[in-house]
Amino acid sequence: MVESYLFQINNRIRSLEELKGRIKLTKEEEEAFKKVSKVYPFAITPHYLSLMERDEPNDPIRLMVIPKREELNPEVQRGGEEDPFKEEGDIPHMTHRYPDRLLIRVSNFCPVYCRYCMRKRIFKGKEGAISYKELKRILDYLKRREEVREVILSGGEPFVLSNQKLEFILREIRKIKHVEIIRFSTKMPALAPQRFFDQKLLEILEKYSPIYINTHFNHPREISEQSEEALEKLLRRGIPLNNQAVLLKGINDEPQVQLQLSRKLLKAKVRPYYLFFCDPIKGAMHFRTSLEKGLEILEFMRGKISGLGIPRYALDLPGGKGKVFLSPQNLIKKRGKDYYFKAFNGEVVKVSLQ
Repeated sequence: MVESYLFQINNRIRSLEELKGRIKLTKEEEEAFKKVSKVYPFAITPHYLSLMERDEPNDPIRLMVIPKREELNPEVQRGGEEDPFKEEGDIPHMTHRYPDRLLIRVSNFCPVYCRYCMRKRIFKGKEGAISYKELKRILDYLKRREEVREVILSGGEPFVLSNQKLEFILREIRKIKHVEIIRFSTKMPALAPQRFFDQKLLEILEKYSPIYINTHFNHPREISEQSEEALEKLLRRGIPLNNQAVLLKGINDEPQVQLQLSRKLLKAKVRPYYLFFCDPIKGAMHFRTSLEKGLEILEFMRGKISGLGIPRYALDLPGGKGKVFLSPQNLIKKRGKDYYFKAFNGEVVKVSLQ
């Protein structure tokens, strides 16, 4: 399916009847859709739907986007919060957590509403983009904070903005001398990769370099031929690409799936950057694995793929305290100046440091 980006946006599937006309839903899915979509809306692009095995209830893409009754189950969702990381501050659409980085949520619109989204709360309201007035307030703040070296444009989905508005944002940020890097967080290469077939958009991104893009692929099935073409177009404009995935129960928590994802990303010249432990988001708690599961996956990947292909396993601390990184413990013990390490094949090796 190679229709235009506008076709993808204008033909999003939103209703139960539209969805039933394209895939076979179980009775349980139909009942869940009727109840859950009234609280957490549903939307999917024709492209993303085309990646789904339409008669398979356990298809990974299906599990990421079709509403489930667990989303509204108070027992299942115990401990979940709408905004556990305190992103909403005094200035709307802005989060300034780390001294040198500032995040702007430029839209509360996304082509697809993933059921595990960390900002699930914002999709309950009216779809739209940040206003020029709201942008000005953030830019004024940014000008006063000379410690900020990097600005992250996120959402919703940042690339749903028009080329005109995107260029306005990039141009105004580039006027601020202490900002060195602009980074996008986007799932568009998976949901509607046709967005990056637009030469004007590519020219704008190249013009305001250095720009980095973090993609969001959770499963190897999400990386379609159109996705690979979109990624190649971005790379040819000198834009480095990294990927951040979320560890999701029953979807990508098998070590082989993560290994296949990393291999496919590297082949597309995208570096696996983060593997996030699923956030404690109300409506998404049923996607959480044990914390140890991610460590098991990283341990499995050692020796089977180069270090370039092993993401950093990250946990967001509650209350907006930032990320911490977790890794398998390879230092087994120490005796005097002798250190004992576990090699990738499980062998324990002694290293003497004089």
